[in-house]
Amino acid sequence: MALTPRELYTERIAALTEEIRQLNKHNRLVVLLELSAIALAIGCVVAYTMWSNVAELVVAVLFIAAYVAIRRRDSRNSRMAEEKESLRSVYQKELNYLDGDFSGFASGEQYINPRHAFTLDLDIFGPQSLFHRINRTVTTGGSDFLAKELSETRVRTIDEIEARREAISELSEREPLRTAFMAQGCERQIDTTDILEALHAVQQIQISRLAAHRFTHIAAVGSIIVFYGLLAGAIFGPLSASFPLLWVLFQILAVYLLFGRTLKRINQSINIILPRLSTYVNMIMLIVTSDLKSREGRDIINHLSADKQDALRSFRLLKGIINALDQRNEIWVPISNALYLADYFIVRRFLLWQDRYMGHIDEWIAAVSHFDALVSMAAFRYNEPAATDAELVDADEVVYEACGLYHPFLGQKAVRNDFTIADCHYYIITGANMAGKSTFLRSIGINYVLATCGMPVFADSLRVSLFSLFSSMRTTDDLAHGISYFNAELLRLQQLIGTCRQNRHTLIILDEILKGTNSLDKLNGSRLFLQSVTSLPITGIIATHDLELSKMQEQYPSRFHNYCFEIQLSDEITYTYRLSEGVARNQNATYLLKNILKSALR
Repeated sequence: MALTPRELYTERIAALTEEIRQLNKHNRLVVLLELSAIALAIGCVVAYTMWSNVAELVVAVLFIAAYVAIRRRDSRNSRMAEEKESLRSVYQKELNYLDGDFSGFASGEQYINPRHAFTLDLDIFGPQSLFHRINRTVTTGGSDFLAKELSETRVRTIDEIEARREAISELSEREPLRTAFMAQGCERQIDTTDILEALHAVQQIQISRLAAHRFTHIAAVGSIIVFYGLLAGAIFGPLSASFPLLWVLFQILAVYLLFGRTLKRINQSINIILPRLSTYVNMIMLIVTSDLKSREGRDIINHLSADKQDALRSFRLLKGIINALDQRNEIWVPISNALYLADYFIVRRFLLWQDRYMGHIDEWIAAVSHFDALVSMAAFRYNEPAATDAELVDADEVVYEACGLYHPFLGQKAVRNDFTIADCHYYIITGANMAGKSTFLRSIGINYVLATCGMPVFADSLRVSLFSLFSSMRTTDDLAHGISYFNAELLRLQQLIGTCRQNRHTLIILDEILKGTNSLDKLNGSRLFLQSVTSLPITGIIATHDLELSKMQEQYPSRFHNYCFEIQLSDEITYTYRLSEGVARNQNATYLLKNILKSALR
């Protein structure tokens, strides 16, 4: 029987904790062996200086070799311990997620946009939002990709959504791959923009093409051969030592004049990305070796591993070049240029890398960002086994048929409701405060967003067509720009109409039309608005406390329908959160206020 997400995470944490403990225990032993090997080597050297026994010197060399071998093993074990710590951190964050703690993930506050068609109203971004629950991205590019998908206003095609769903489903079943990928960002998220800006800055540097020519390559190799020939002649033959010395000085001066400043500018531009390149190499390795079968997965792999445009090889080469730049210092530079013209070959390697790979960097980083976002979506699908896939309908009209629909933030404690929306029909939903109207409206919107992103929905079943979505539930004033609350509402409704005119079919979700005016003006304005938009290809759900608005059904019985969330009043208020046909009869504002006043004035 398959483990539940909670069981799997708990089991993995326990196993990794034990492995880390064993590695740390082993590391303490390795440190003791290192110290012993060094002490014994020093002892042998001291003994050699006292008695000049060659055997003691040989043993000292063996102990030093043993120290080097032990040190390498120690470094490997330390890396393994760090990797396992990262994996354990990923599992712990996922376990925290299941307990309702999303603090280990970025909330996407930077994507909040009050003028967006629906994201502010549906809690797509910000603390405790949908993005906060889904986001596991390792790179800022992945975060941007995920945010774009969740806020997409373009009407997708069924083929696009099914391809995305296929990719998410495949990755949701590849838990080790997802976890290994997410572990790359445990230390800190990679700033994709920084990497791209650094590489593009280097591209703008005026670098001499001299080093890339075959002629200079032949000349450089020839110069090195001449130097070692002169050196051999000075050591073993009749040549004066001044010959190799003068040749070395010539090499150092020529390389410095031709490439010294260029290397300094390159180093200043891209040295900052060195720590992140190793992570990119690891991520690309995980992707290209994943053997994904889904269409979207294969496309990403193909972008990264085309024969002549191999991203993994490219990033490894770039990492080697930056490492070489990083190791340059005032003492080593003249020595390395004297021995093998190091600066020339660094510039040559960079120019050849730039010619072959630079044009594909944006595409590769975009592919990694794409995969990064898919991993987040797949983790969400895995963590929510009770959710299900929506059925997509190819229809040129609004279709929304939900059975057992509920809000994803409420989990299994949520009350589920059935609801069907017909094209160009309007649904007036009444009910008392806190009875569930706004939550229900958000359930409709947020599940549609999930469905069109290829992610699972929170319902027993959901059958939808593809249409535009627009909401107006959280209009706010903007006093800094002289916009009052009422004016902000009017601007939002104007934006709504403009958006609906550009789309074949739009579902609008409204919570109290014209809240910023008096009751009679609000009622008349709401009626006027609804009567006017019925001429547009709009389907609507409107929550209201104004029971008079429900009389729209009497005027337009074929287009307007009344639903309500009823409460039961007695000694206490009972909230059922059940949607039913009709108009709400009971309100609770006066009842609640009386109780507050009674307690406060007692």
